[in-house]
Amino acid sequence: MLYGIKPGEQKRLAREGYNIRVLISYGKAWYKWYVRRLAERPANVGFVVRNIFSKWVEFCLSAKIG
Repeated sequence: MLYGIKPGEQKRLAREGYNIRVLISYGKAWYKWYVRRLAERPANVGFVVRNIFSKWVEFCLSAKIG
């Protein structure tokens, strides 16, 4: 599974005993790889945006910003 895509589902599967692999791109071609993976399933763009936004909200709330 891609990093940041359905982290709750990843944790649930791991708790149930499934082996989980989380993919993250790195190196010189990380951006091309990541965009290609998102293009394969456009719904993943929404998952990424929601995950980034939720992490930002968590950070703001924990830092008492805003």
